[in-house]
Amino acid sequence: MIVRTKKFQVNKGAYIKKGFLNLLIEQWWISLIYLAICSIHYLWIPSIWWIIGASIALVLYLLFWLIQFIGLTQLEQGKYMFERLSYEISSNQILMKINTKQGMPIKWNTVKKVKIQKDGFLFKLNKVQLILFPFKVFNSDNEIRFVKSILNRKGYVSY
Repeated sequence: MIVRTKKFQVNKGAYIKKGFLNLLIEQWWISLIYLAICSIHYLWIPSIWWIIGASIALVLYLLFWLIQFIGLTQLEQGKYMFERLSYEISSNQILMKINTKQGMPIKWNTVKKVKIQKDGFLFKLNKVQLILFPFKVFNSDNEIRFVKSILNRKGYVSY
């Protein structure tokens, strides 16, 4: 069975927001490093500069990743992700279609993880490249269940 989605366009703002929030959740351990560096002020060498330096490093780190997400929406190589596309999802691949004659296959082995959220699927290709599938782009609940069964079979699902 092949699931054909309706044509839709991913909003750049939603992409940046979901992608950055997803990155923060995945890299929660950065906050532990920040707290460890700040605690040096109390445990080892008392100086306010540990806290200031750690805060600056944390802000620069977060800014770096935010620029990565914003940059992907602006670059020519990433423009295709924000055009009006339809998708064909099967157990072999995901086919990204610009029109009936032009498309690009995405093999399942390039997908790292899939999150099922309350409003749709979030396919992670790498830290910055994501594919968002809102549930409203599917034609029926059976198609959503079929995609979920493919994801369960391949072991990509996380909630």
